[in-house]
Amino acid sequence: MKNYKCKCGQVLFFENTKCLSCGFSVGFDPHTMKMRRVADASLSNSQIAARRSPLHRCKNNIDYDVCNWLVNDPAAEYCLSCELNHTIPNLLDQNRRAWWKSLEYAKRRLVYSLLSLNLPVVSKRKDPMGLAFKFMEDKRTNPEVFESHVNTGHLDGMITINIAEADRVKSEIARQYTRELYRTLLGHFRHESGHYYFLKLIDTDLRKEQFKALFGDYTVDYSTALKAYYENNFVTPHDPNMISHYAQSHPWEDWAEVWAHYLHMIDTLETANQYRVRQSSAQFDDIDNTLAKWADLTLLLNSLNRSMGLEDAYPFVLSELSLRKLRFVHGLIYPS
Repeated sequence: MKNYKCKCGQVLFFENTKCLSCGFSVGFDPHTMKMRRVADASLSNSQIAARRSPLHRCKNNIDYDVCNWLVNDPAAEYCLSCELNHTIPNLLDQNRRAWWKSLEYAKRRLVYSLLSLNLPVVSKRKDPMGLAFKFMEDKRTNPEVFESHVNTGHLDGMITINIAEADRVKSEIARQYTRELYRTLLGHFRHESGHYYFLKLIDTDLRKEQFKALFGDYTVDYSTALKAYYENNFVTPHDPNMISHYAQSHPWEDWAEVWAHYLHMIDTLETANQYRVRQSSAQFDDIDNTLAKWADLTLLLNSLNRSMGLEDAYPFVLSELSLRKLRFVHGLIYPS
């Protein structure tokens, strides 16, 4: 993740809505991938339109203060990220509004990475084969909703996130229960996006055969494989060749886990580069260099965390097979 600068010279971070030096309202423009100054925050979009300003704030910024992205279509109300929303939480509830803000924060980080990699990000409103997000809750955390069980998952471009994942206590309980070494809201978004881009990128017979050679036969019944995984979750040891324990459940999940790790890698390396960390990178076309930098950086991250008495930031050891899978993902994004 890059840092930016206001015209006055002040450093701006990705989530900023105002420059703390000059006081100008700012926002992220996903079309130029830059932070931009915008019209006075007290103005409505209709007032801004009357001034013929092509760039205006997302409606979710004006109404709920949960977005800092900008819209450059005068006829549109929502930014590229918020346009992807299909279902949002009940905003009458204070906790749900806070959870939604965390969900949007993570989603924008995901979309930023996808745009940086020149991957297609198109709303289902514009393309039936596009991308959309459902943020839902079930009776386990809210007896008043209809759904008895909402699974975080993906189906044909529709990514569903159980909003309880935005509650840190509930998320930590789930992490312990599922024996996941690493579990974050952003990690969920990155993982589920992997299922969507499987459909987009594994699109030829050659790529399907290459996938099977690395990840296994994805035509194996998914529901049966997941059922067997969860029934044996507490007795099946982790295969060290697999990037995570969950990757063992099915080739699709293995792919999604590797995809998420790839996004973890490039975003963290780019962030470290902004702070001139030696073990960082801003160029990702050379995958061997990227992987070498990542190995160095994760050692640093884990050592820093241990110095603070925290768990490892990246509690994974990448096997040769996992490295080959990461190279495969990279080759799909940067075809030679």
